[in-house]
Amino acid sequence: MKLSDLLKTIQPVRIIGSTDVEITGINIDSRLIEAGHLFMAMRGTQTDGHAYIPASIGKGAVAVLCEELPEKPEAGIAYIQVKDSEDAVGKVATAFYGDPTSKMELVGVTGTNGKTTIATLLYNMFRYFGYKAGLISTVCNYIDERPVPTEHTTPDPITLNRLLGEMADSGCKYVFMEVSSHSIAQKRISGLKFAGGIFTNLTRDHLDYHKTVENYLKAKKAFFDGLPKTAFAITNADDKNGKVMVQNCRAVVKTYSTQTMADYKARIMECHFEGMFLEIEGREVGVQFTGRFNAS
Repeated sequence: MKLSDLLKTIQPVRIIGSTDVEITGINIDSRLIEAGHLFMAMRGTQTDGHAYIPASIGKGAVAVLCEELPEKPEAGIAYIQVKDSEDAVGKVATAFYGDPTSKMELVGVTGTNGKTTIATLLYNMFRYFGYKAGLISTVCNYIDERPVPTEHTTPDPITLNRLLGEMADSGCKYVFMEVSSHSIAQKRISGLKFAGGIFTNLTRDHLDYHKTVENYLKAKKAFFDGLPKTAFAITNADDKNGKVMVQNCRAVVKTYSTQTMADYKARIMECHFEGMFLEIEGREVGVQFTGRFNAS
């Protein structure tokens, strides 16, 4: 793919060298760079990718995306300076892997607790009804029935887009994805097109990274702020932060509850060790798990 085509989704601050060069791969890890690759330097919490620009060129990188240009750019290498490499990496990865989320319905699930349960239930339910579906979760990723091991709740932008690209190529029409607060704050989901988002709840967590509950909340809310008008946003009316999440949200907002008035209301009719009987919008549903949090 031509470098010039990869750059159509971003707005570079400055370009040095020719963009009429073929890119055979993209990476943010200099150790994985091969001949013909584009190396994208990101400032991480542990290391700064800018320090590995010379090493990536030594391994065959023909182009470098970075926030800070080297003092002495090497001849024959294309340098793309951007304001925010975290944001740019996701958009470039989306372009490189053929904009996979434009070919499927991607639904993101975010919140402190319940993300894995909801995403997995949706994935299993859609497959039960005969649809090809994908799952991106903490436990395991699935391309329809094929498991793909996972290392993070939400993978890095390149791994994520490569995985979504495989799902699109396999014919997956629906994909359910856990969206962590880290991935939102670090813009790992930049460039993805979401058909909808679901909010579970918010409790004190990940304060080692976000520092304050307010920052944690803002990270979650940023996901809903980014949803387009064509998307939906489903939020938990029983959580005090449920309404906060969808303030200023452009998507179509719906609420759910097990305790109060909402667009989608559930009531626990019976609860046993073996499971529960729920009434959801006038329909009785038997489930093999127990507890109000699972009903929610």
